[in-house]
Amino acid sequence: MNGGDATQRTRQAFQPEHRSPAGDGERAEADTTLPRRLTSRQLSMITLGGAIGTGLFLGTSRAISQAGPAVIISYAIGALLALALAYALAEMASAHPLPGGFGTLAHAYLGSTAAFTQRWMYWMAQTINVGSEVTAISIYLRFWWPHVPAWLPVLTVSAFVLGVNLLAVGAFGEVEYWLSVGKVLAILTFIVTGTIVITVGLPTVPATGLHRWTDQGGFAPQGIGGIWTAMIAVTFSYMGTEAIALTAAESRDPARDIPRAARRTVVRLGLFYLLTIAVILSVDSWRHTAAGPSVTDSPFVRLFQTVGLPAAASVMNLVLLVAAVSAMNTNIYVTTRTMHGMANSGHAPRALARLRHGRPWNALAVSAFGLALAATMSAFAPVRAFEILVGISLFNALATWILIFATHIAFRRRGGGVVGTPTRLRGGVAIPLAAIGVLLAVLVTMGFVPPFRLAPLTGVPFLVALLLVHLILHRRRGRMPESQPDRT
Repeated sequence: MNGGDATQRTRQAFQPEHRSPAGDGERAEADTTLPRRLTSRQLSMITLGGAIGTGLFLGTSRAISQAGPAVIISYAIGALLALALAYALAEMASAHPLPGGFGTLAHAYLGSTAAFTQRWMYWMAQTINVGSEVTAISIYLRFWWPHVPAWLPVLTVSAFVLGVNLLAVGAFGEVEYWLSVGKVLAILTFIVTGTIVITVGLPTVPATGLHRWTDQGGFAPQGIGGIWTAMIAVTFSYMGTEAIALTAAESRDPARDIPRAARRTVVRLGLFYLLTIAVILSVDSWRHTAAGPSVTDSPFVRLFQTVGLPAAASVMNLVLLVAAVSAMNTNIYVTTRTMHGMANSGHAPRALARLRHGRPWNALAVSAFGLALAATMSAFAPVRAFEILVGISLFNALATWILIFATHIAFRRRGGGVVGTPTRLRGGVAIPLAAIGVLLAVLVTMGFVPPFRLAPLTGVPFLVALLLVHLILHRRRGRMPESQPDRT
């Protein structure tokens, strides 16, 4: 396939049927087109900011409780899934550097039904994920103020993050860059400190070595079943990798920056997760780490408590608080741009595509739904709120990933991609097919794990509702709001 011809056909396929409600096409486009002001440096950190959040800082306890030290295998499998996803997206974005991210690509290669379903499920996944991040913030604050009402920090931090997202995108990118830098420094500090404790020890703590990997039941005390069950929490940890595709509309040079940012993000994610888990398993008993099924504190903070540095523990908890704000900030950005893209393409009310001073205020207001839900759940179910929100978010995110891989399969079968490019996903369609199989198996497993059983019970009806809405719109208008893509 000729990349330029394919991009032109895809671009034409995604022009909405009615560009301007007022008849002034140029003015309407100016009112709904996001400015391109994000740099490659900011893109990398925005994606990293979304992918490294509560899944790493809090979710590790849940994963370790399922698999023991063998959870490192689960995280390695998750890293391979994230790697395949990032390269699939980067390859498609290089061929089609257009606004709309993977929703645009799904429409071109899978059709309007898949695009409509994927966009709405992803919006719901990230909207709920925002709620899980802000709920985690209230958990971190209990380290200092155990009696603070859970809903109070939810409302306070929500107001701050919404304010940041009202800034010009360049300013938002800079704020998120430095928030993510703080997060990366926290992880590096944890890894370095943990490595010292493991290898040579500290004046008050002897070197731990690696014996804890096989103590208390051996390397895999729960067997293969435990390794697999841990994949639920592990997959949630890698959520956010796909956000790189949604920055195309505001990237200064998407054809160059998106593949570069995707490669950097995946390498950093893999190293950070695997090294962090290795440290956690080495410096503390895995049963101790897994002893908090209510997710009341973080292994990051416990490390510094274990080595007798309570002041350092407070500093680390503060950094983790900043890290959660960073992930929340990125996820609000992602949900807002997803809704803006849906409105531009006719998959959501057109009014949500309008901008004020270059910012999608209307889309932002609707995407704050997750914050309202988190505040409500924190008030009425503070103990279970985090895991309930994680489960609901993960179901929709996994469905989104499956459709991304399905899009890549269709993309390849229609001759997409350029052989020899550094972002080409190796292995033909075998890799995305295998990834789809793994993700479907994780979805089924969620129905048998108590903390996540609610996810399929809410996710499946939501999926059915989306298909019914699509069918109604199709019959009412004779077609979806977007014209069908050229499949020749």
